[in-house]
Amino acid sequence: MPRRRLTQQDRQRIAAGLTDGLTYREIARRLDRPASTITREIARNGGPAGYRPQQAHQATVQRARRGTPAPPHAATPPIATMEQEIIEMAVRAGMPRTAARVHHDLALSEDGRRTAAELTRRLKVSPASVSVAVNFLVQQGFVRRERDPQRRRDIYVIDDDAWYHAIMISERQTLQTARATMAAAETYGHDSPVGQRLAKTAAYLERVSLDVMESADRWRHLLT
Repeated sequence: MPRRRLTQQDRQRIAAGLTDGLTYREIARRLDRPASTITREIARNGGPAGYRPQQAHQATVQRARRGTPAPPHAATPPIATMEQEIIEMAVRAGMPRTAARVHHDLALSEDGRRTAAELTRRLKVSPASVSVAVNFLVQQGFVRRERDPQRRRDIYVIDDDAWYHAIMISERQTLQTARATMAAAETYGHDSPVGQRLAKTAAYLERVSLDVMESADRWRHLLT
């Protein structure tokens, strides 16, 4: 890949990618650049939370005129890299990206609590994006919603039991699927190939779900 300088347009696309919650690797892919180039660019110009394309471009032009190298702290902090990888793992597991970022930010907060305004400001996303993300997390049991009566606002909380509730909600949904599948098997008839296939699927899903729920109950004390 030929080595060429980032343009101001490239930096605007980097900023847009950060706002959308893209990984450094995905931003690099869209710009047809090495991931290391994007990592250094963001790290030397304020990090993911403070990156400003116009200032980054002006700073690069000034460094080029002076012939000075990038600051010695240009490498991406190990913690930032680790956090990005955790978010990526959640996305690969099926969680929407903004929901993964909200979940991670709540998990790292001192008391596990944030308002929608705080999440919007910290993650640099729109209030609508935060609303969709927290609704998903609440429905899946990862987060619960509390009401602040004094300020008339919602507070989103992640507590010690979050993973327990998330697992139980997921397995109850799987049980519903198993029972619907068994009903379909009965409709087709257990003597038919389709009915037999559906019945086997339903029995498997039901047994696994019950085992997981039993295990979640048995080990719940580890969370408290």
